[in-house]
Amino acid sequence: MKSSPPGRIWRPSLLIVLAWVIHPAALAAWLIWPESWPWGLAAVLASHFALTAAGLWPRCSLLGPNITRLPDTSSARKEIALTIDDGPEPTVTPAVLDLLDTTGAKATFFCIGTRAAAHPELVAEIVRRGHAVENHSHGHRHHFSLFGPRRIATDLEAAQHVLAELSGQVPHFFRAPAGLRNPFLEPVLARLGLRLASWTRRGFDTRCGNPNTVLERLCRELAAGDILLLHDGHAAHSASGHAVILDVLPPLLDRIHAAGLKTVTLKQAFQ
Repeated sequence: MKSSPPGRIWRPSLLIVLAWVIHPAALAAWLIWPESWPWGLAAVLASHFALTAAGLWPRCSLLGPNITRLPDTSSARKEIALTIDDGPEPTVTPAVLDLLDTTGAKATFFCIGTRAAAHPELVAEIVRRGHAVENHSHGHRHHFSLFGPRRIATDLEAAQHVLAELSGQVPHFFRAPAGLRNPFLEPVLARLGLRLASWTRRGFDTRCGNPNTVLERLCRELAAGDILLLHDGHAAHSASGHAVILDVLPPLLDRIHAAGLKTVTLKQAFQ
């Protein structure tokens, strides 16, 4: 098993620094000029609103670094990243791997720790076929964005351990459940050497069962450097009864090929 990625120095974002400044400043103003309390309270509430809104915007970088596109060097090579979330799922993932094999496409699977532990053979198969396994939390809780720093750390560390043991690859990237997070996440990611990765475009295939709609969302202005999001777990089903990804992948791979683009894993793109 490869060694863990080195930790990073956490540097608070401007929004977090402003929140730090506003709170003591509002208190100081109230102590000196008691009549100023409405303005101080308004400033504090506004900072909390801004922090919450930033956490509810998956592609936002106001809480810290957030990858939404591949680096320029990767774009110059006409590379694109397929990312697949919420698995492994035994009724879907094997068929996804077969479809990727038809064109030699490579993908990044953001796996849930508990699901990986339940299906270790699928994690091994993902890696055997040349794809990457990354961290999508251990429990994929819908209230992940409400976790405190200790619970975030416990969750991410558990997933890191399981995924590294089963895949032989130590995850270098993390994607938050539903993309939602809070200001406590980035310090934990920095300590673990993980990088937050969201996407350029997603098809909303956990909610939409129409393959054509999902395909058009993913292919709108398709270009080198894009990071596309699909799901093998928690997938909606099309009229054919299949998980939507199984109907979307063949035409999506055709369009990627027609555009002269090459699929790579996130690790390959950021080497």
